Amino acid sequence: MQRIPELLGSVFTLCAHAHRRAARQALDLPVTPQDAPVFHLLETARDHLRSMALDWPQRLPGPDAGAGIASLRWLATCPLSMAGPLRRDTEDAAWATLAALRVWLVQHILQTDVADWLRCHHDNDALTAWCQQHAARLLPARCLAHWLGSAPLALPAARRLDILHTDPAQQTRQLVALGQCIAGQPAFAQYPTWLGLCAENGPWTRLRHRDQPGASTLAQRLASRWVDLLELACVTPGTPVEQVLSTGTLALGSGQTLAWCEMARGLLLHWVRRDAAGTVQDYKVIAPTEWNFHPQGTLSRAVSALQTDDTLAALALAAAFDPCVACSV
Repeated sequence: MQRIPELLGSVFTLCAHAHRRAARQALDLPVTPQDAPVFHLLETARDHLRSMALDWPQRLPGPDAGAGIASLRWLATCPLSMAGPLRRDTEDAAWATLAALRVWLVQHILQTDVADWLRCHHDNDALTAWCQQHAARLLPARCLAHWLGSAPLALPAARRLDILHTDPAQQTRQLVALGQCIAGQPAFAQYPTWLGLCAENGPWTRLRHRDQPGASTLAQRLASRWVDLLELACVTPGTPVEQVLSTGTLALGSGQTLAWCEMARGLLLHWVRRDAAGTVQDYKVIAPTEWNFHPQGTLSRAVSALQTDDTLAALALAAAFDPCVACSV
């Protein structure tokens, strides 16, 4: 059982840290200083940066597709290394790294205070204008400028994944109901639904955004990953990290446990069933991709509504819903 977190981390390599965290929670393994929530903040921020650097260019058309080494220069001075494991010295060092990330964003990326930028670029028009202005020097801005300027704005009506709740009692009831679905439906991990319907799962469905209007356009879904990175960088010591990225675990009875972890792509769920001796009898992972790429989900319906030759819109949809595997049109 001790090896399961590392095994899952080696299988789900793109968000390995989140899978290891969720597995340790689900299996009730001892918490170490390296499990401090600030490390989860840093890893999630790094996952966003990696996706912007490596995945986003692959979903651009023409000469910008797969932009190459030159497009990575914007990351040259980033205090978060994109290669190798994150250093886990002390919590204080981790907070210092997060502060350095915030300074880097101010000085090299936004060229203004992060909080001020978020306040001034909340609406789609202001964000689009900023991205167009900085597209030549900054890869994420170039990607967003293309998508925000050319992607279709409306998407089919969709339910946001709202299993987590600000009311602890309501959240427990919903997690218990979800656990019953996982235990009773063999194919649930491949084709998950919530209250009988497909649901979207992404940074725009964070628990901390529960009382805000949901993302209704493709532009809002695309921008949510950029905005999430900036909001993570604004977190300072003393802030309850669980209010920013929710994680937790719930014993469901009959040897079952459900663990959750908000990560870069959305809400990750791990469910385990153990026998009386503690031996794992069944283990299921429900990642954001399974929700978003459901055959009857928002993405499927949106792609089905496109003209058969509208590759650019399909690429924009792929970027918005961000699969954890390579995809092509």
